[in-house]
Amino acid sequence: MGLFSKRQKAGTPRRADLVDRDHLRDWAETRVGVEAFLEPQTTVTEPTVMLIAHDGEWTRRRVPSHDHARSLCGKLNIPVYDVALTGYPQRKRDYDTKRAAEKRGEK
Repeated sequence: MGLFSKRQKAGTPRRADLVDRDHLRDWAETRVGVEAFLEPQTTVTEPTVMLIAHDGEWTRRRVPSHDHARSLCGKLNIPVYDVALTGYPQRKRDYDTKRAAEKRGEK
């Protein structure tokens, strides 16, 4: 079985797959100033990577491992940070705040 397996046992959380990898690649290639933030595995999810663009827009997907995420980001020339060490950049929080205000109908 490959790194991105489509098979899973009943009752187990969904694992990272090719759709996740393709989404990350496509998202990164259509944004400017993208950086990757590695997020730790939890009891209910595999490791994840959050990609954050220059304007704070972001996406998150599961990855088979942090090594895999680093490899993918290396191929895409994206800097990689460990979120447990660096935290998220302010631009992501600003983006989230702006989006929440837009949903409430504020400017």
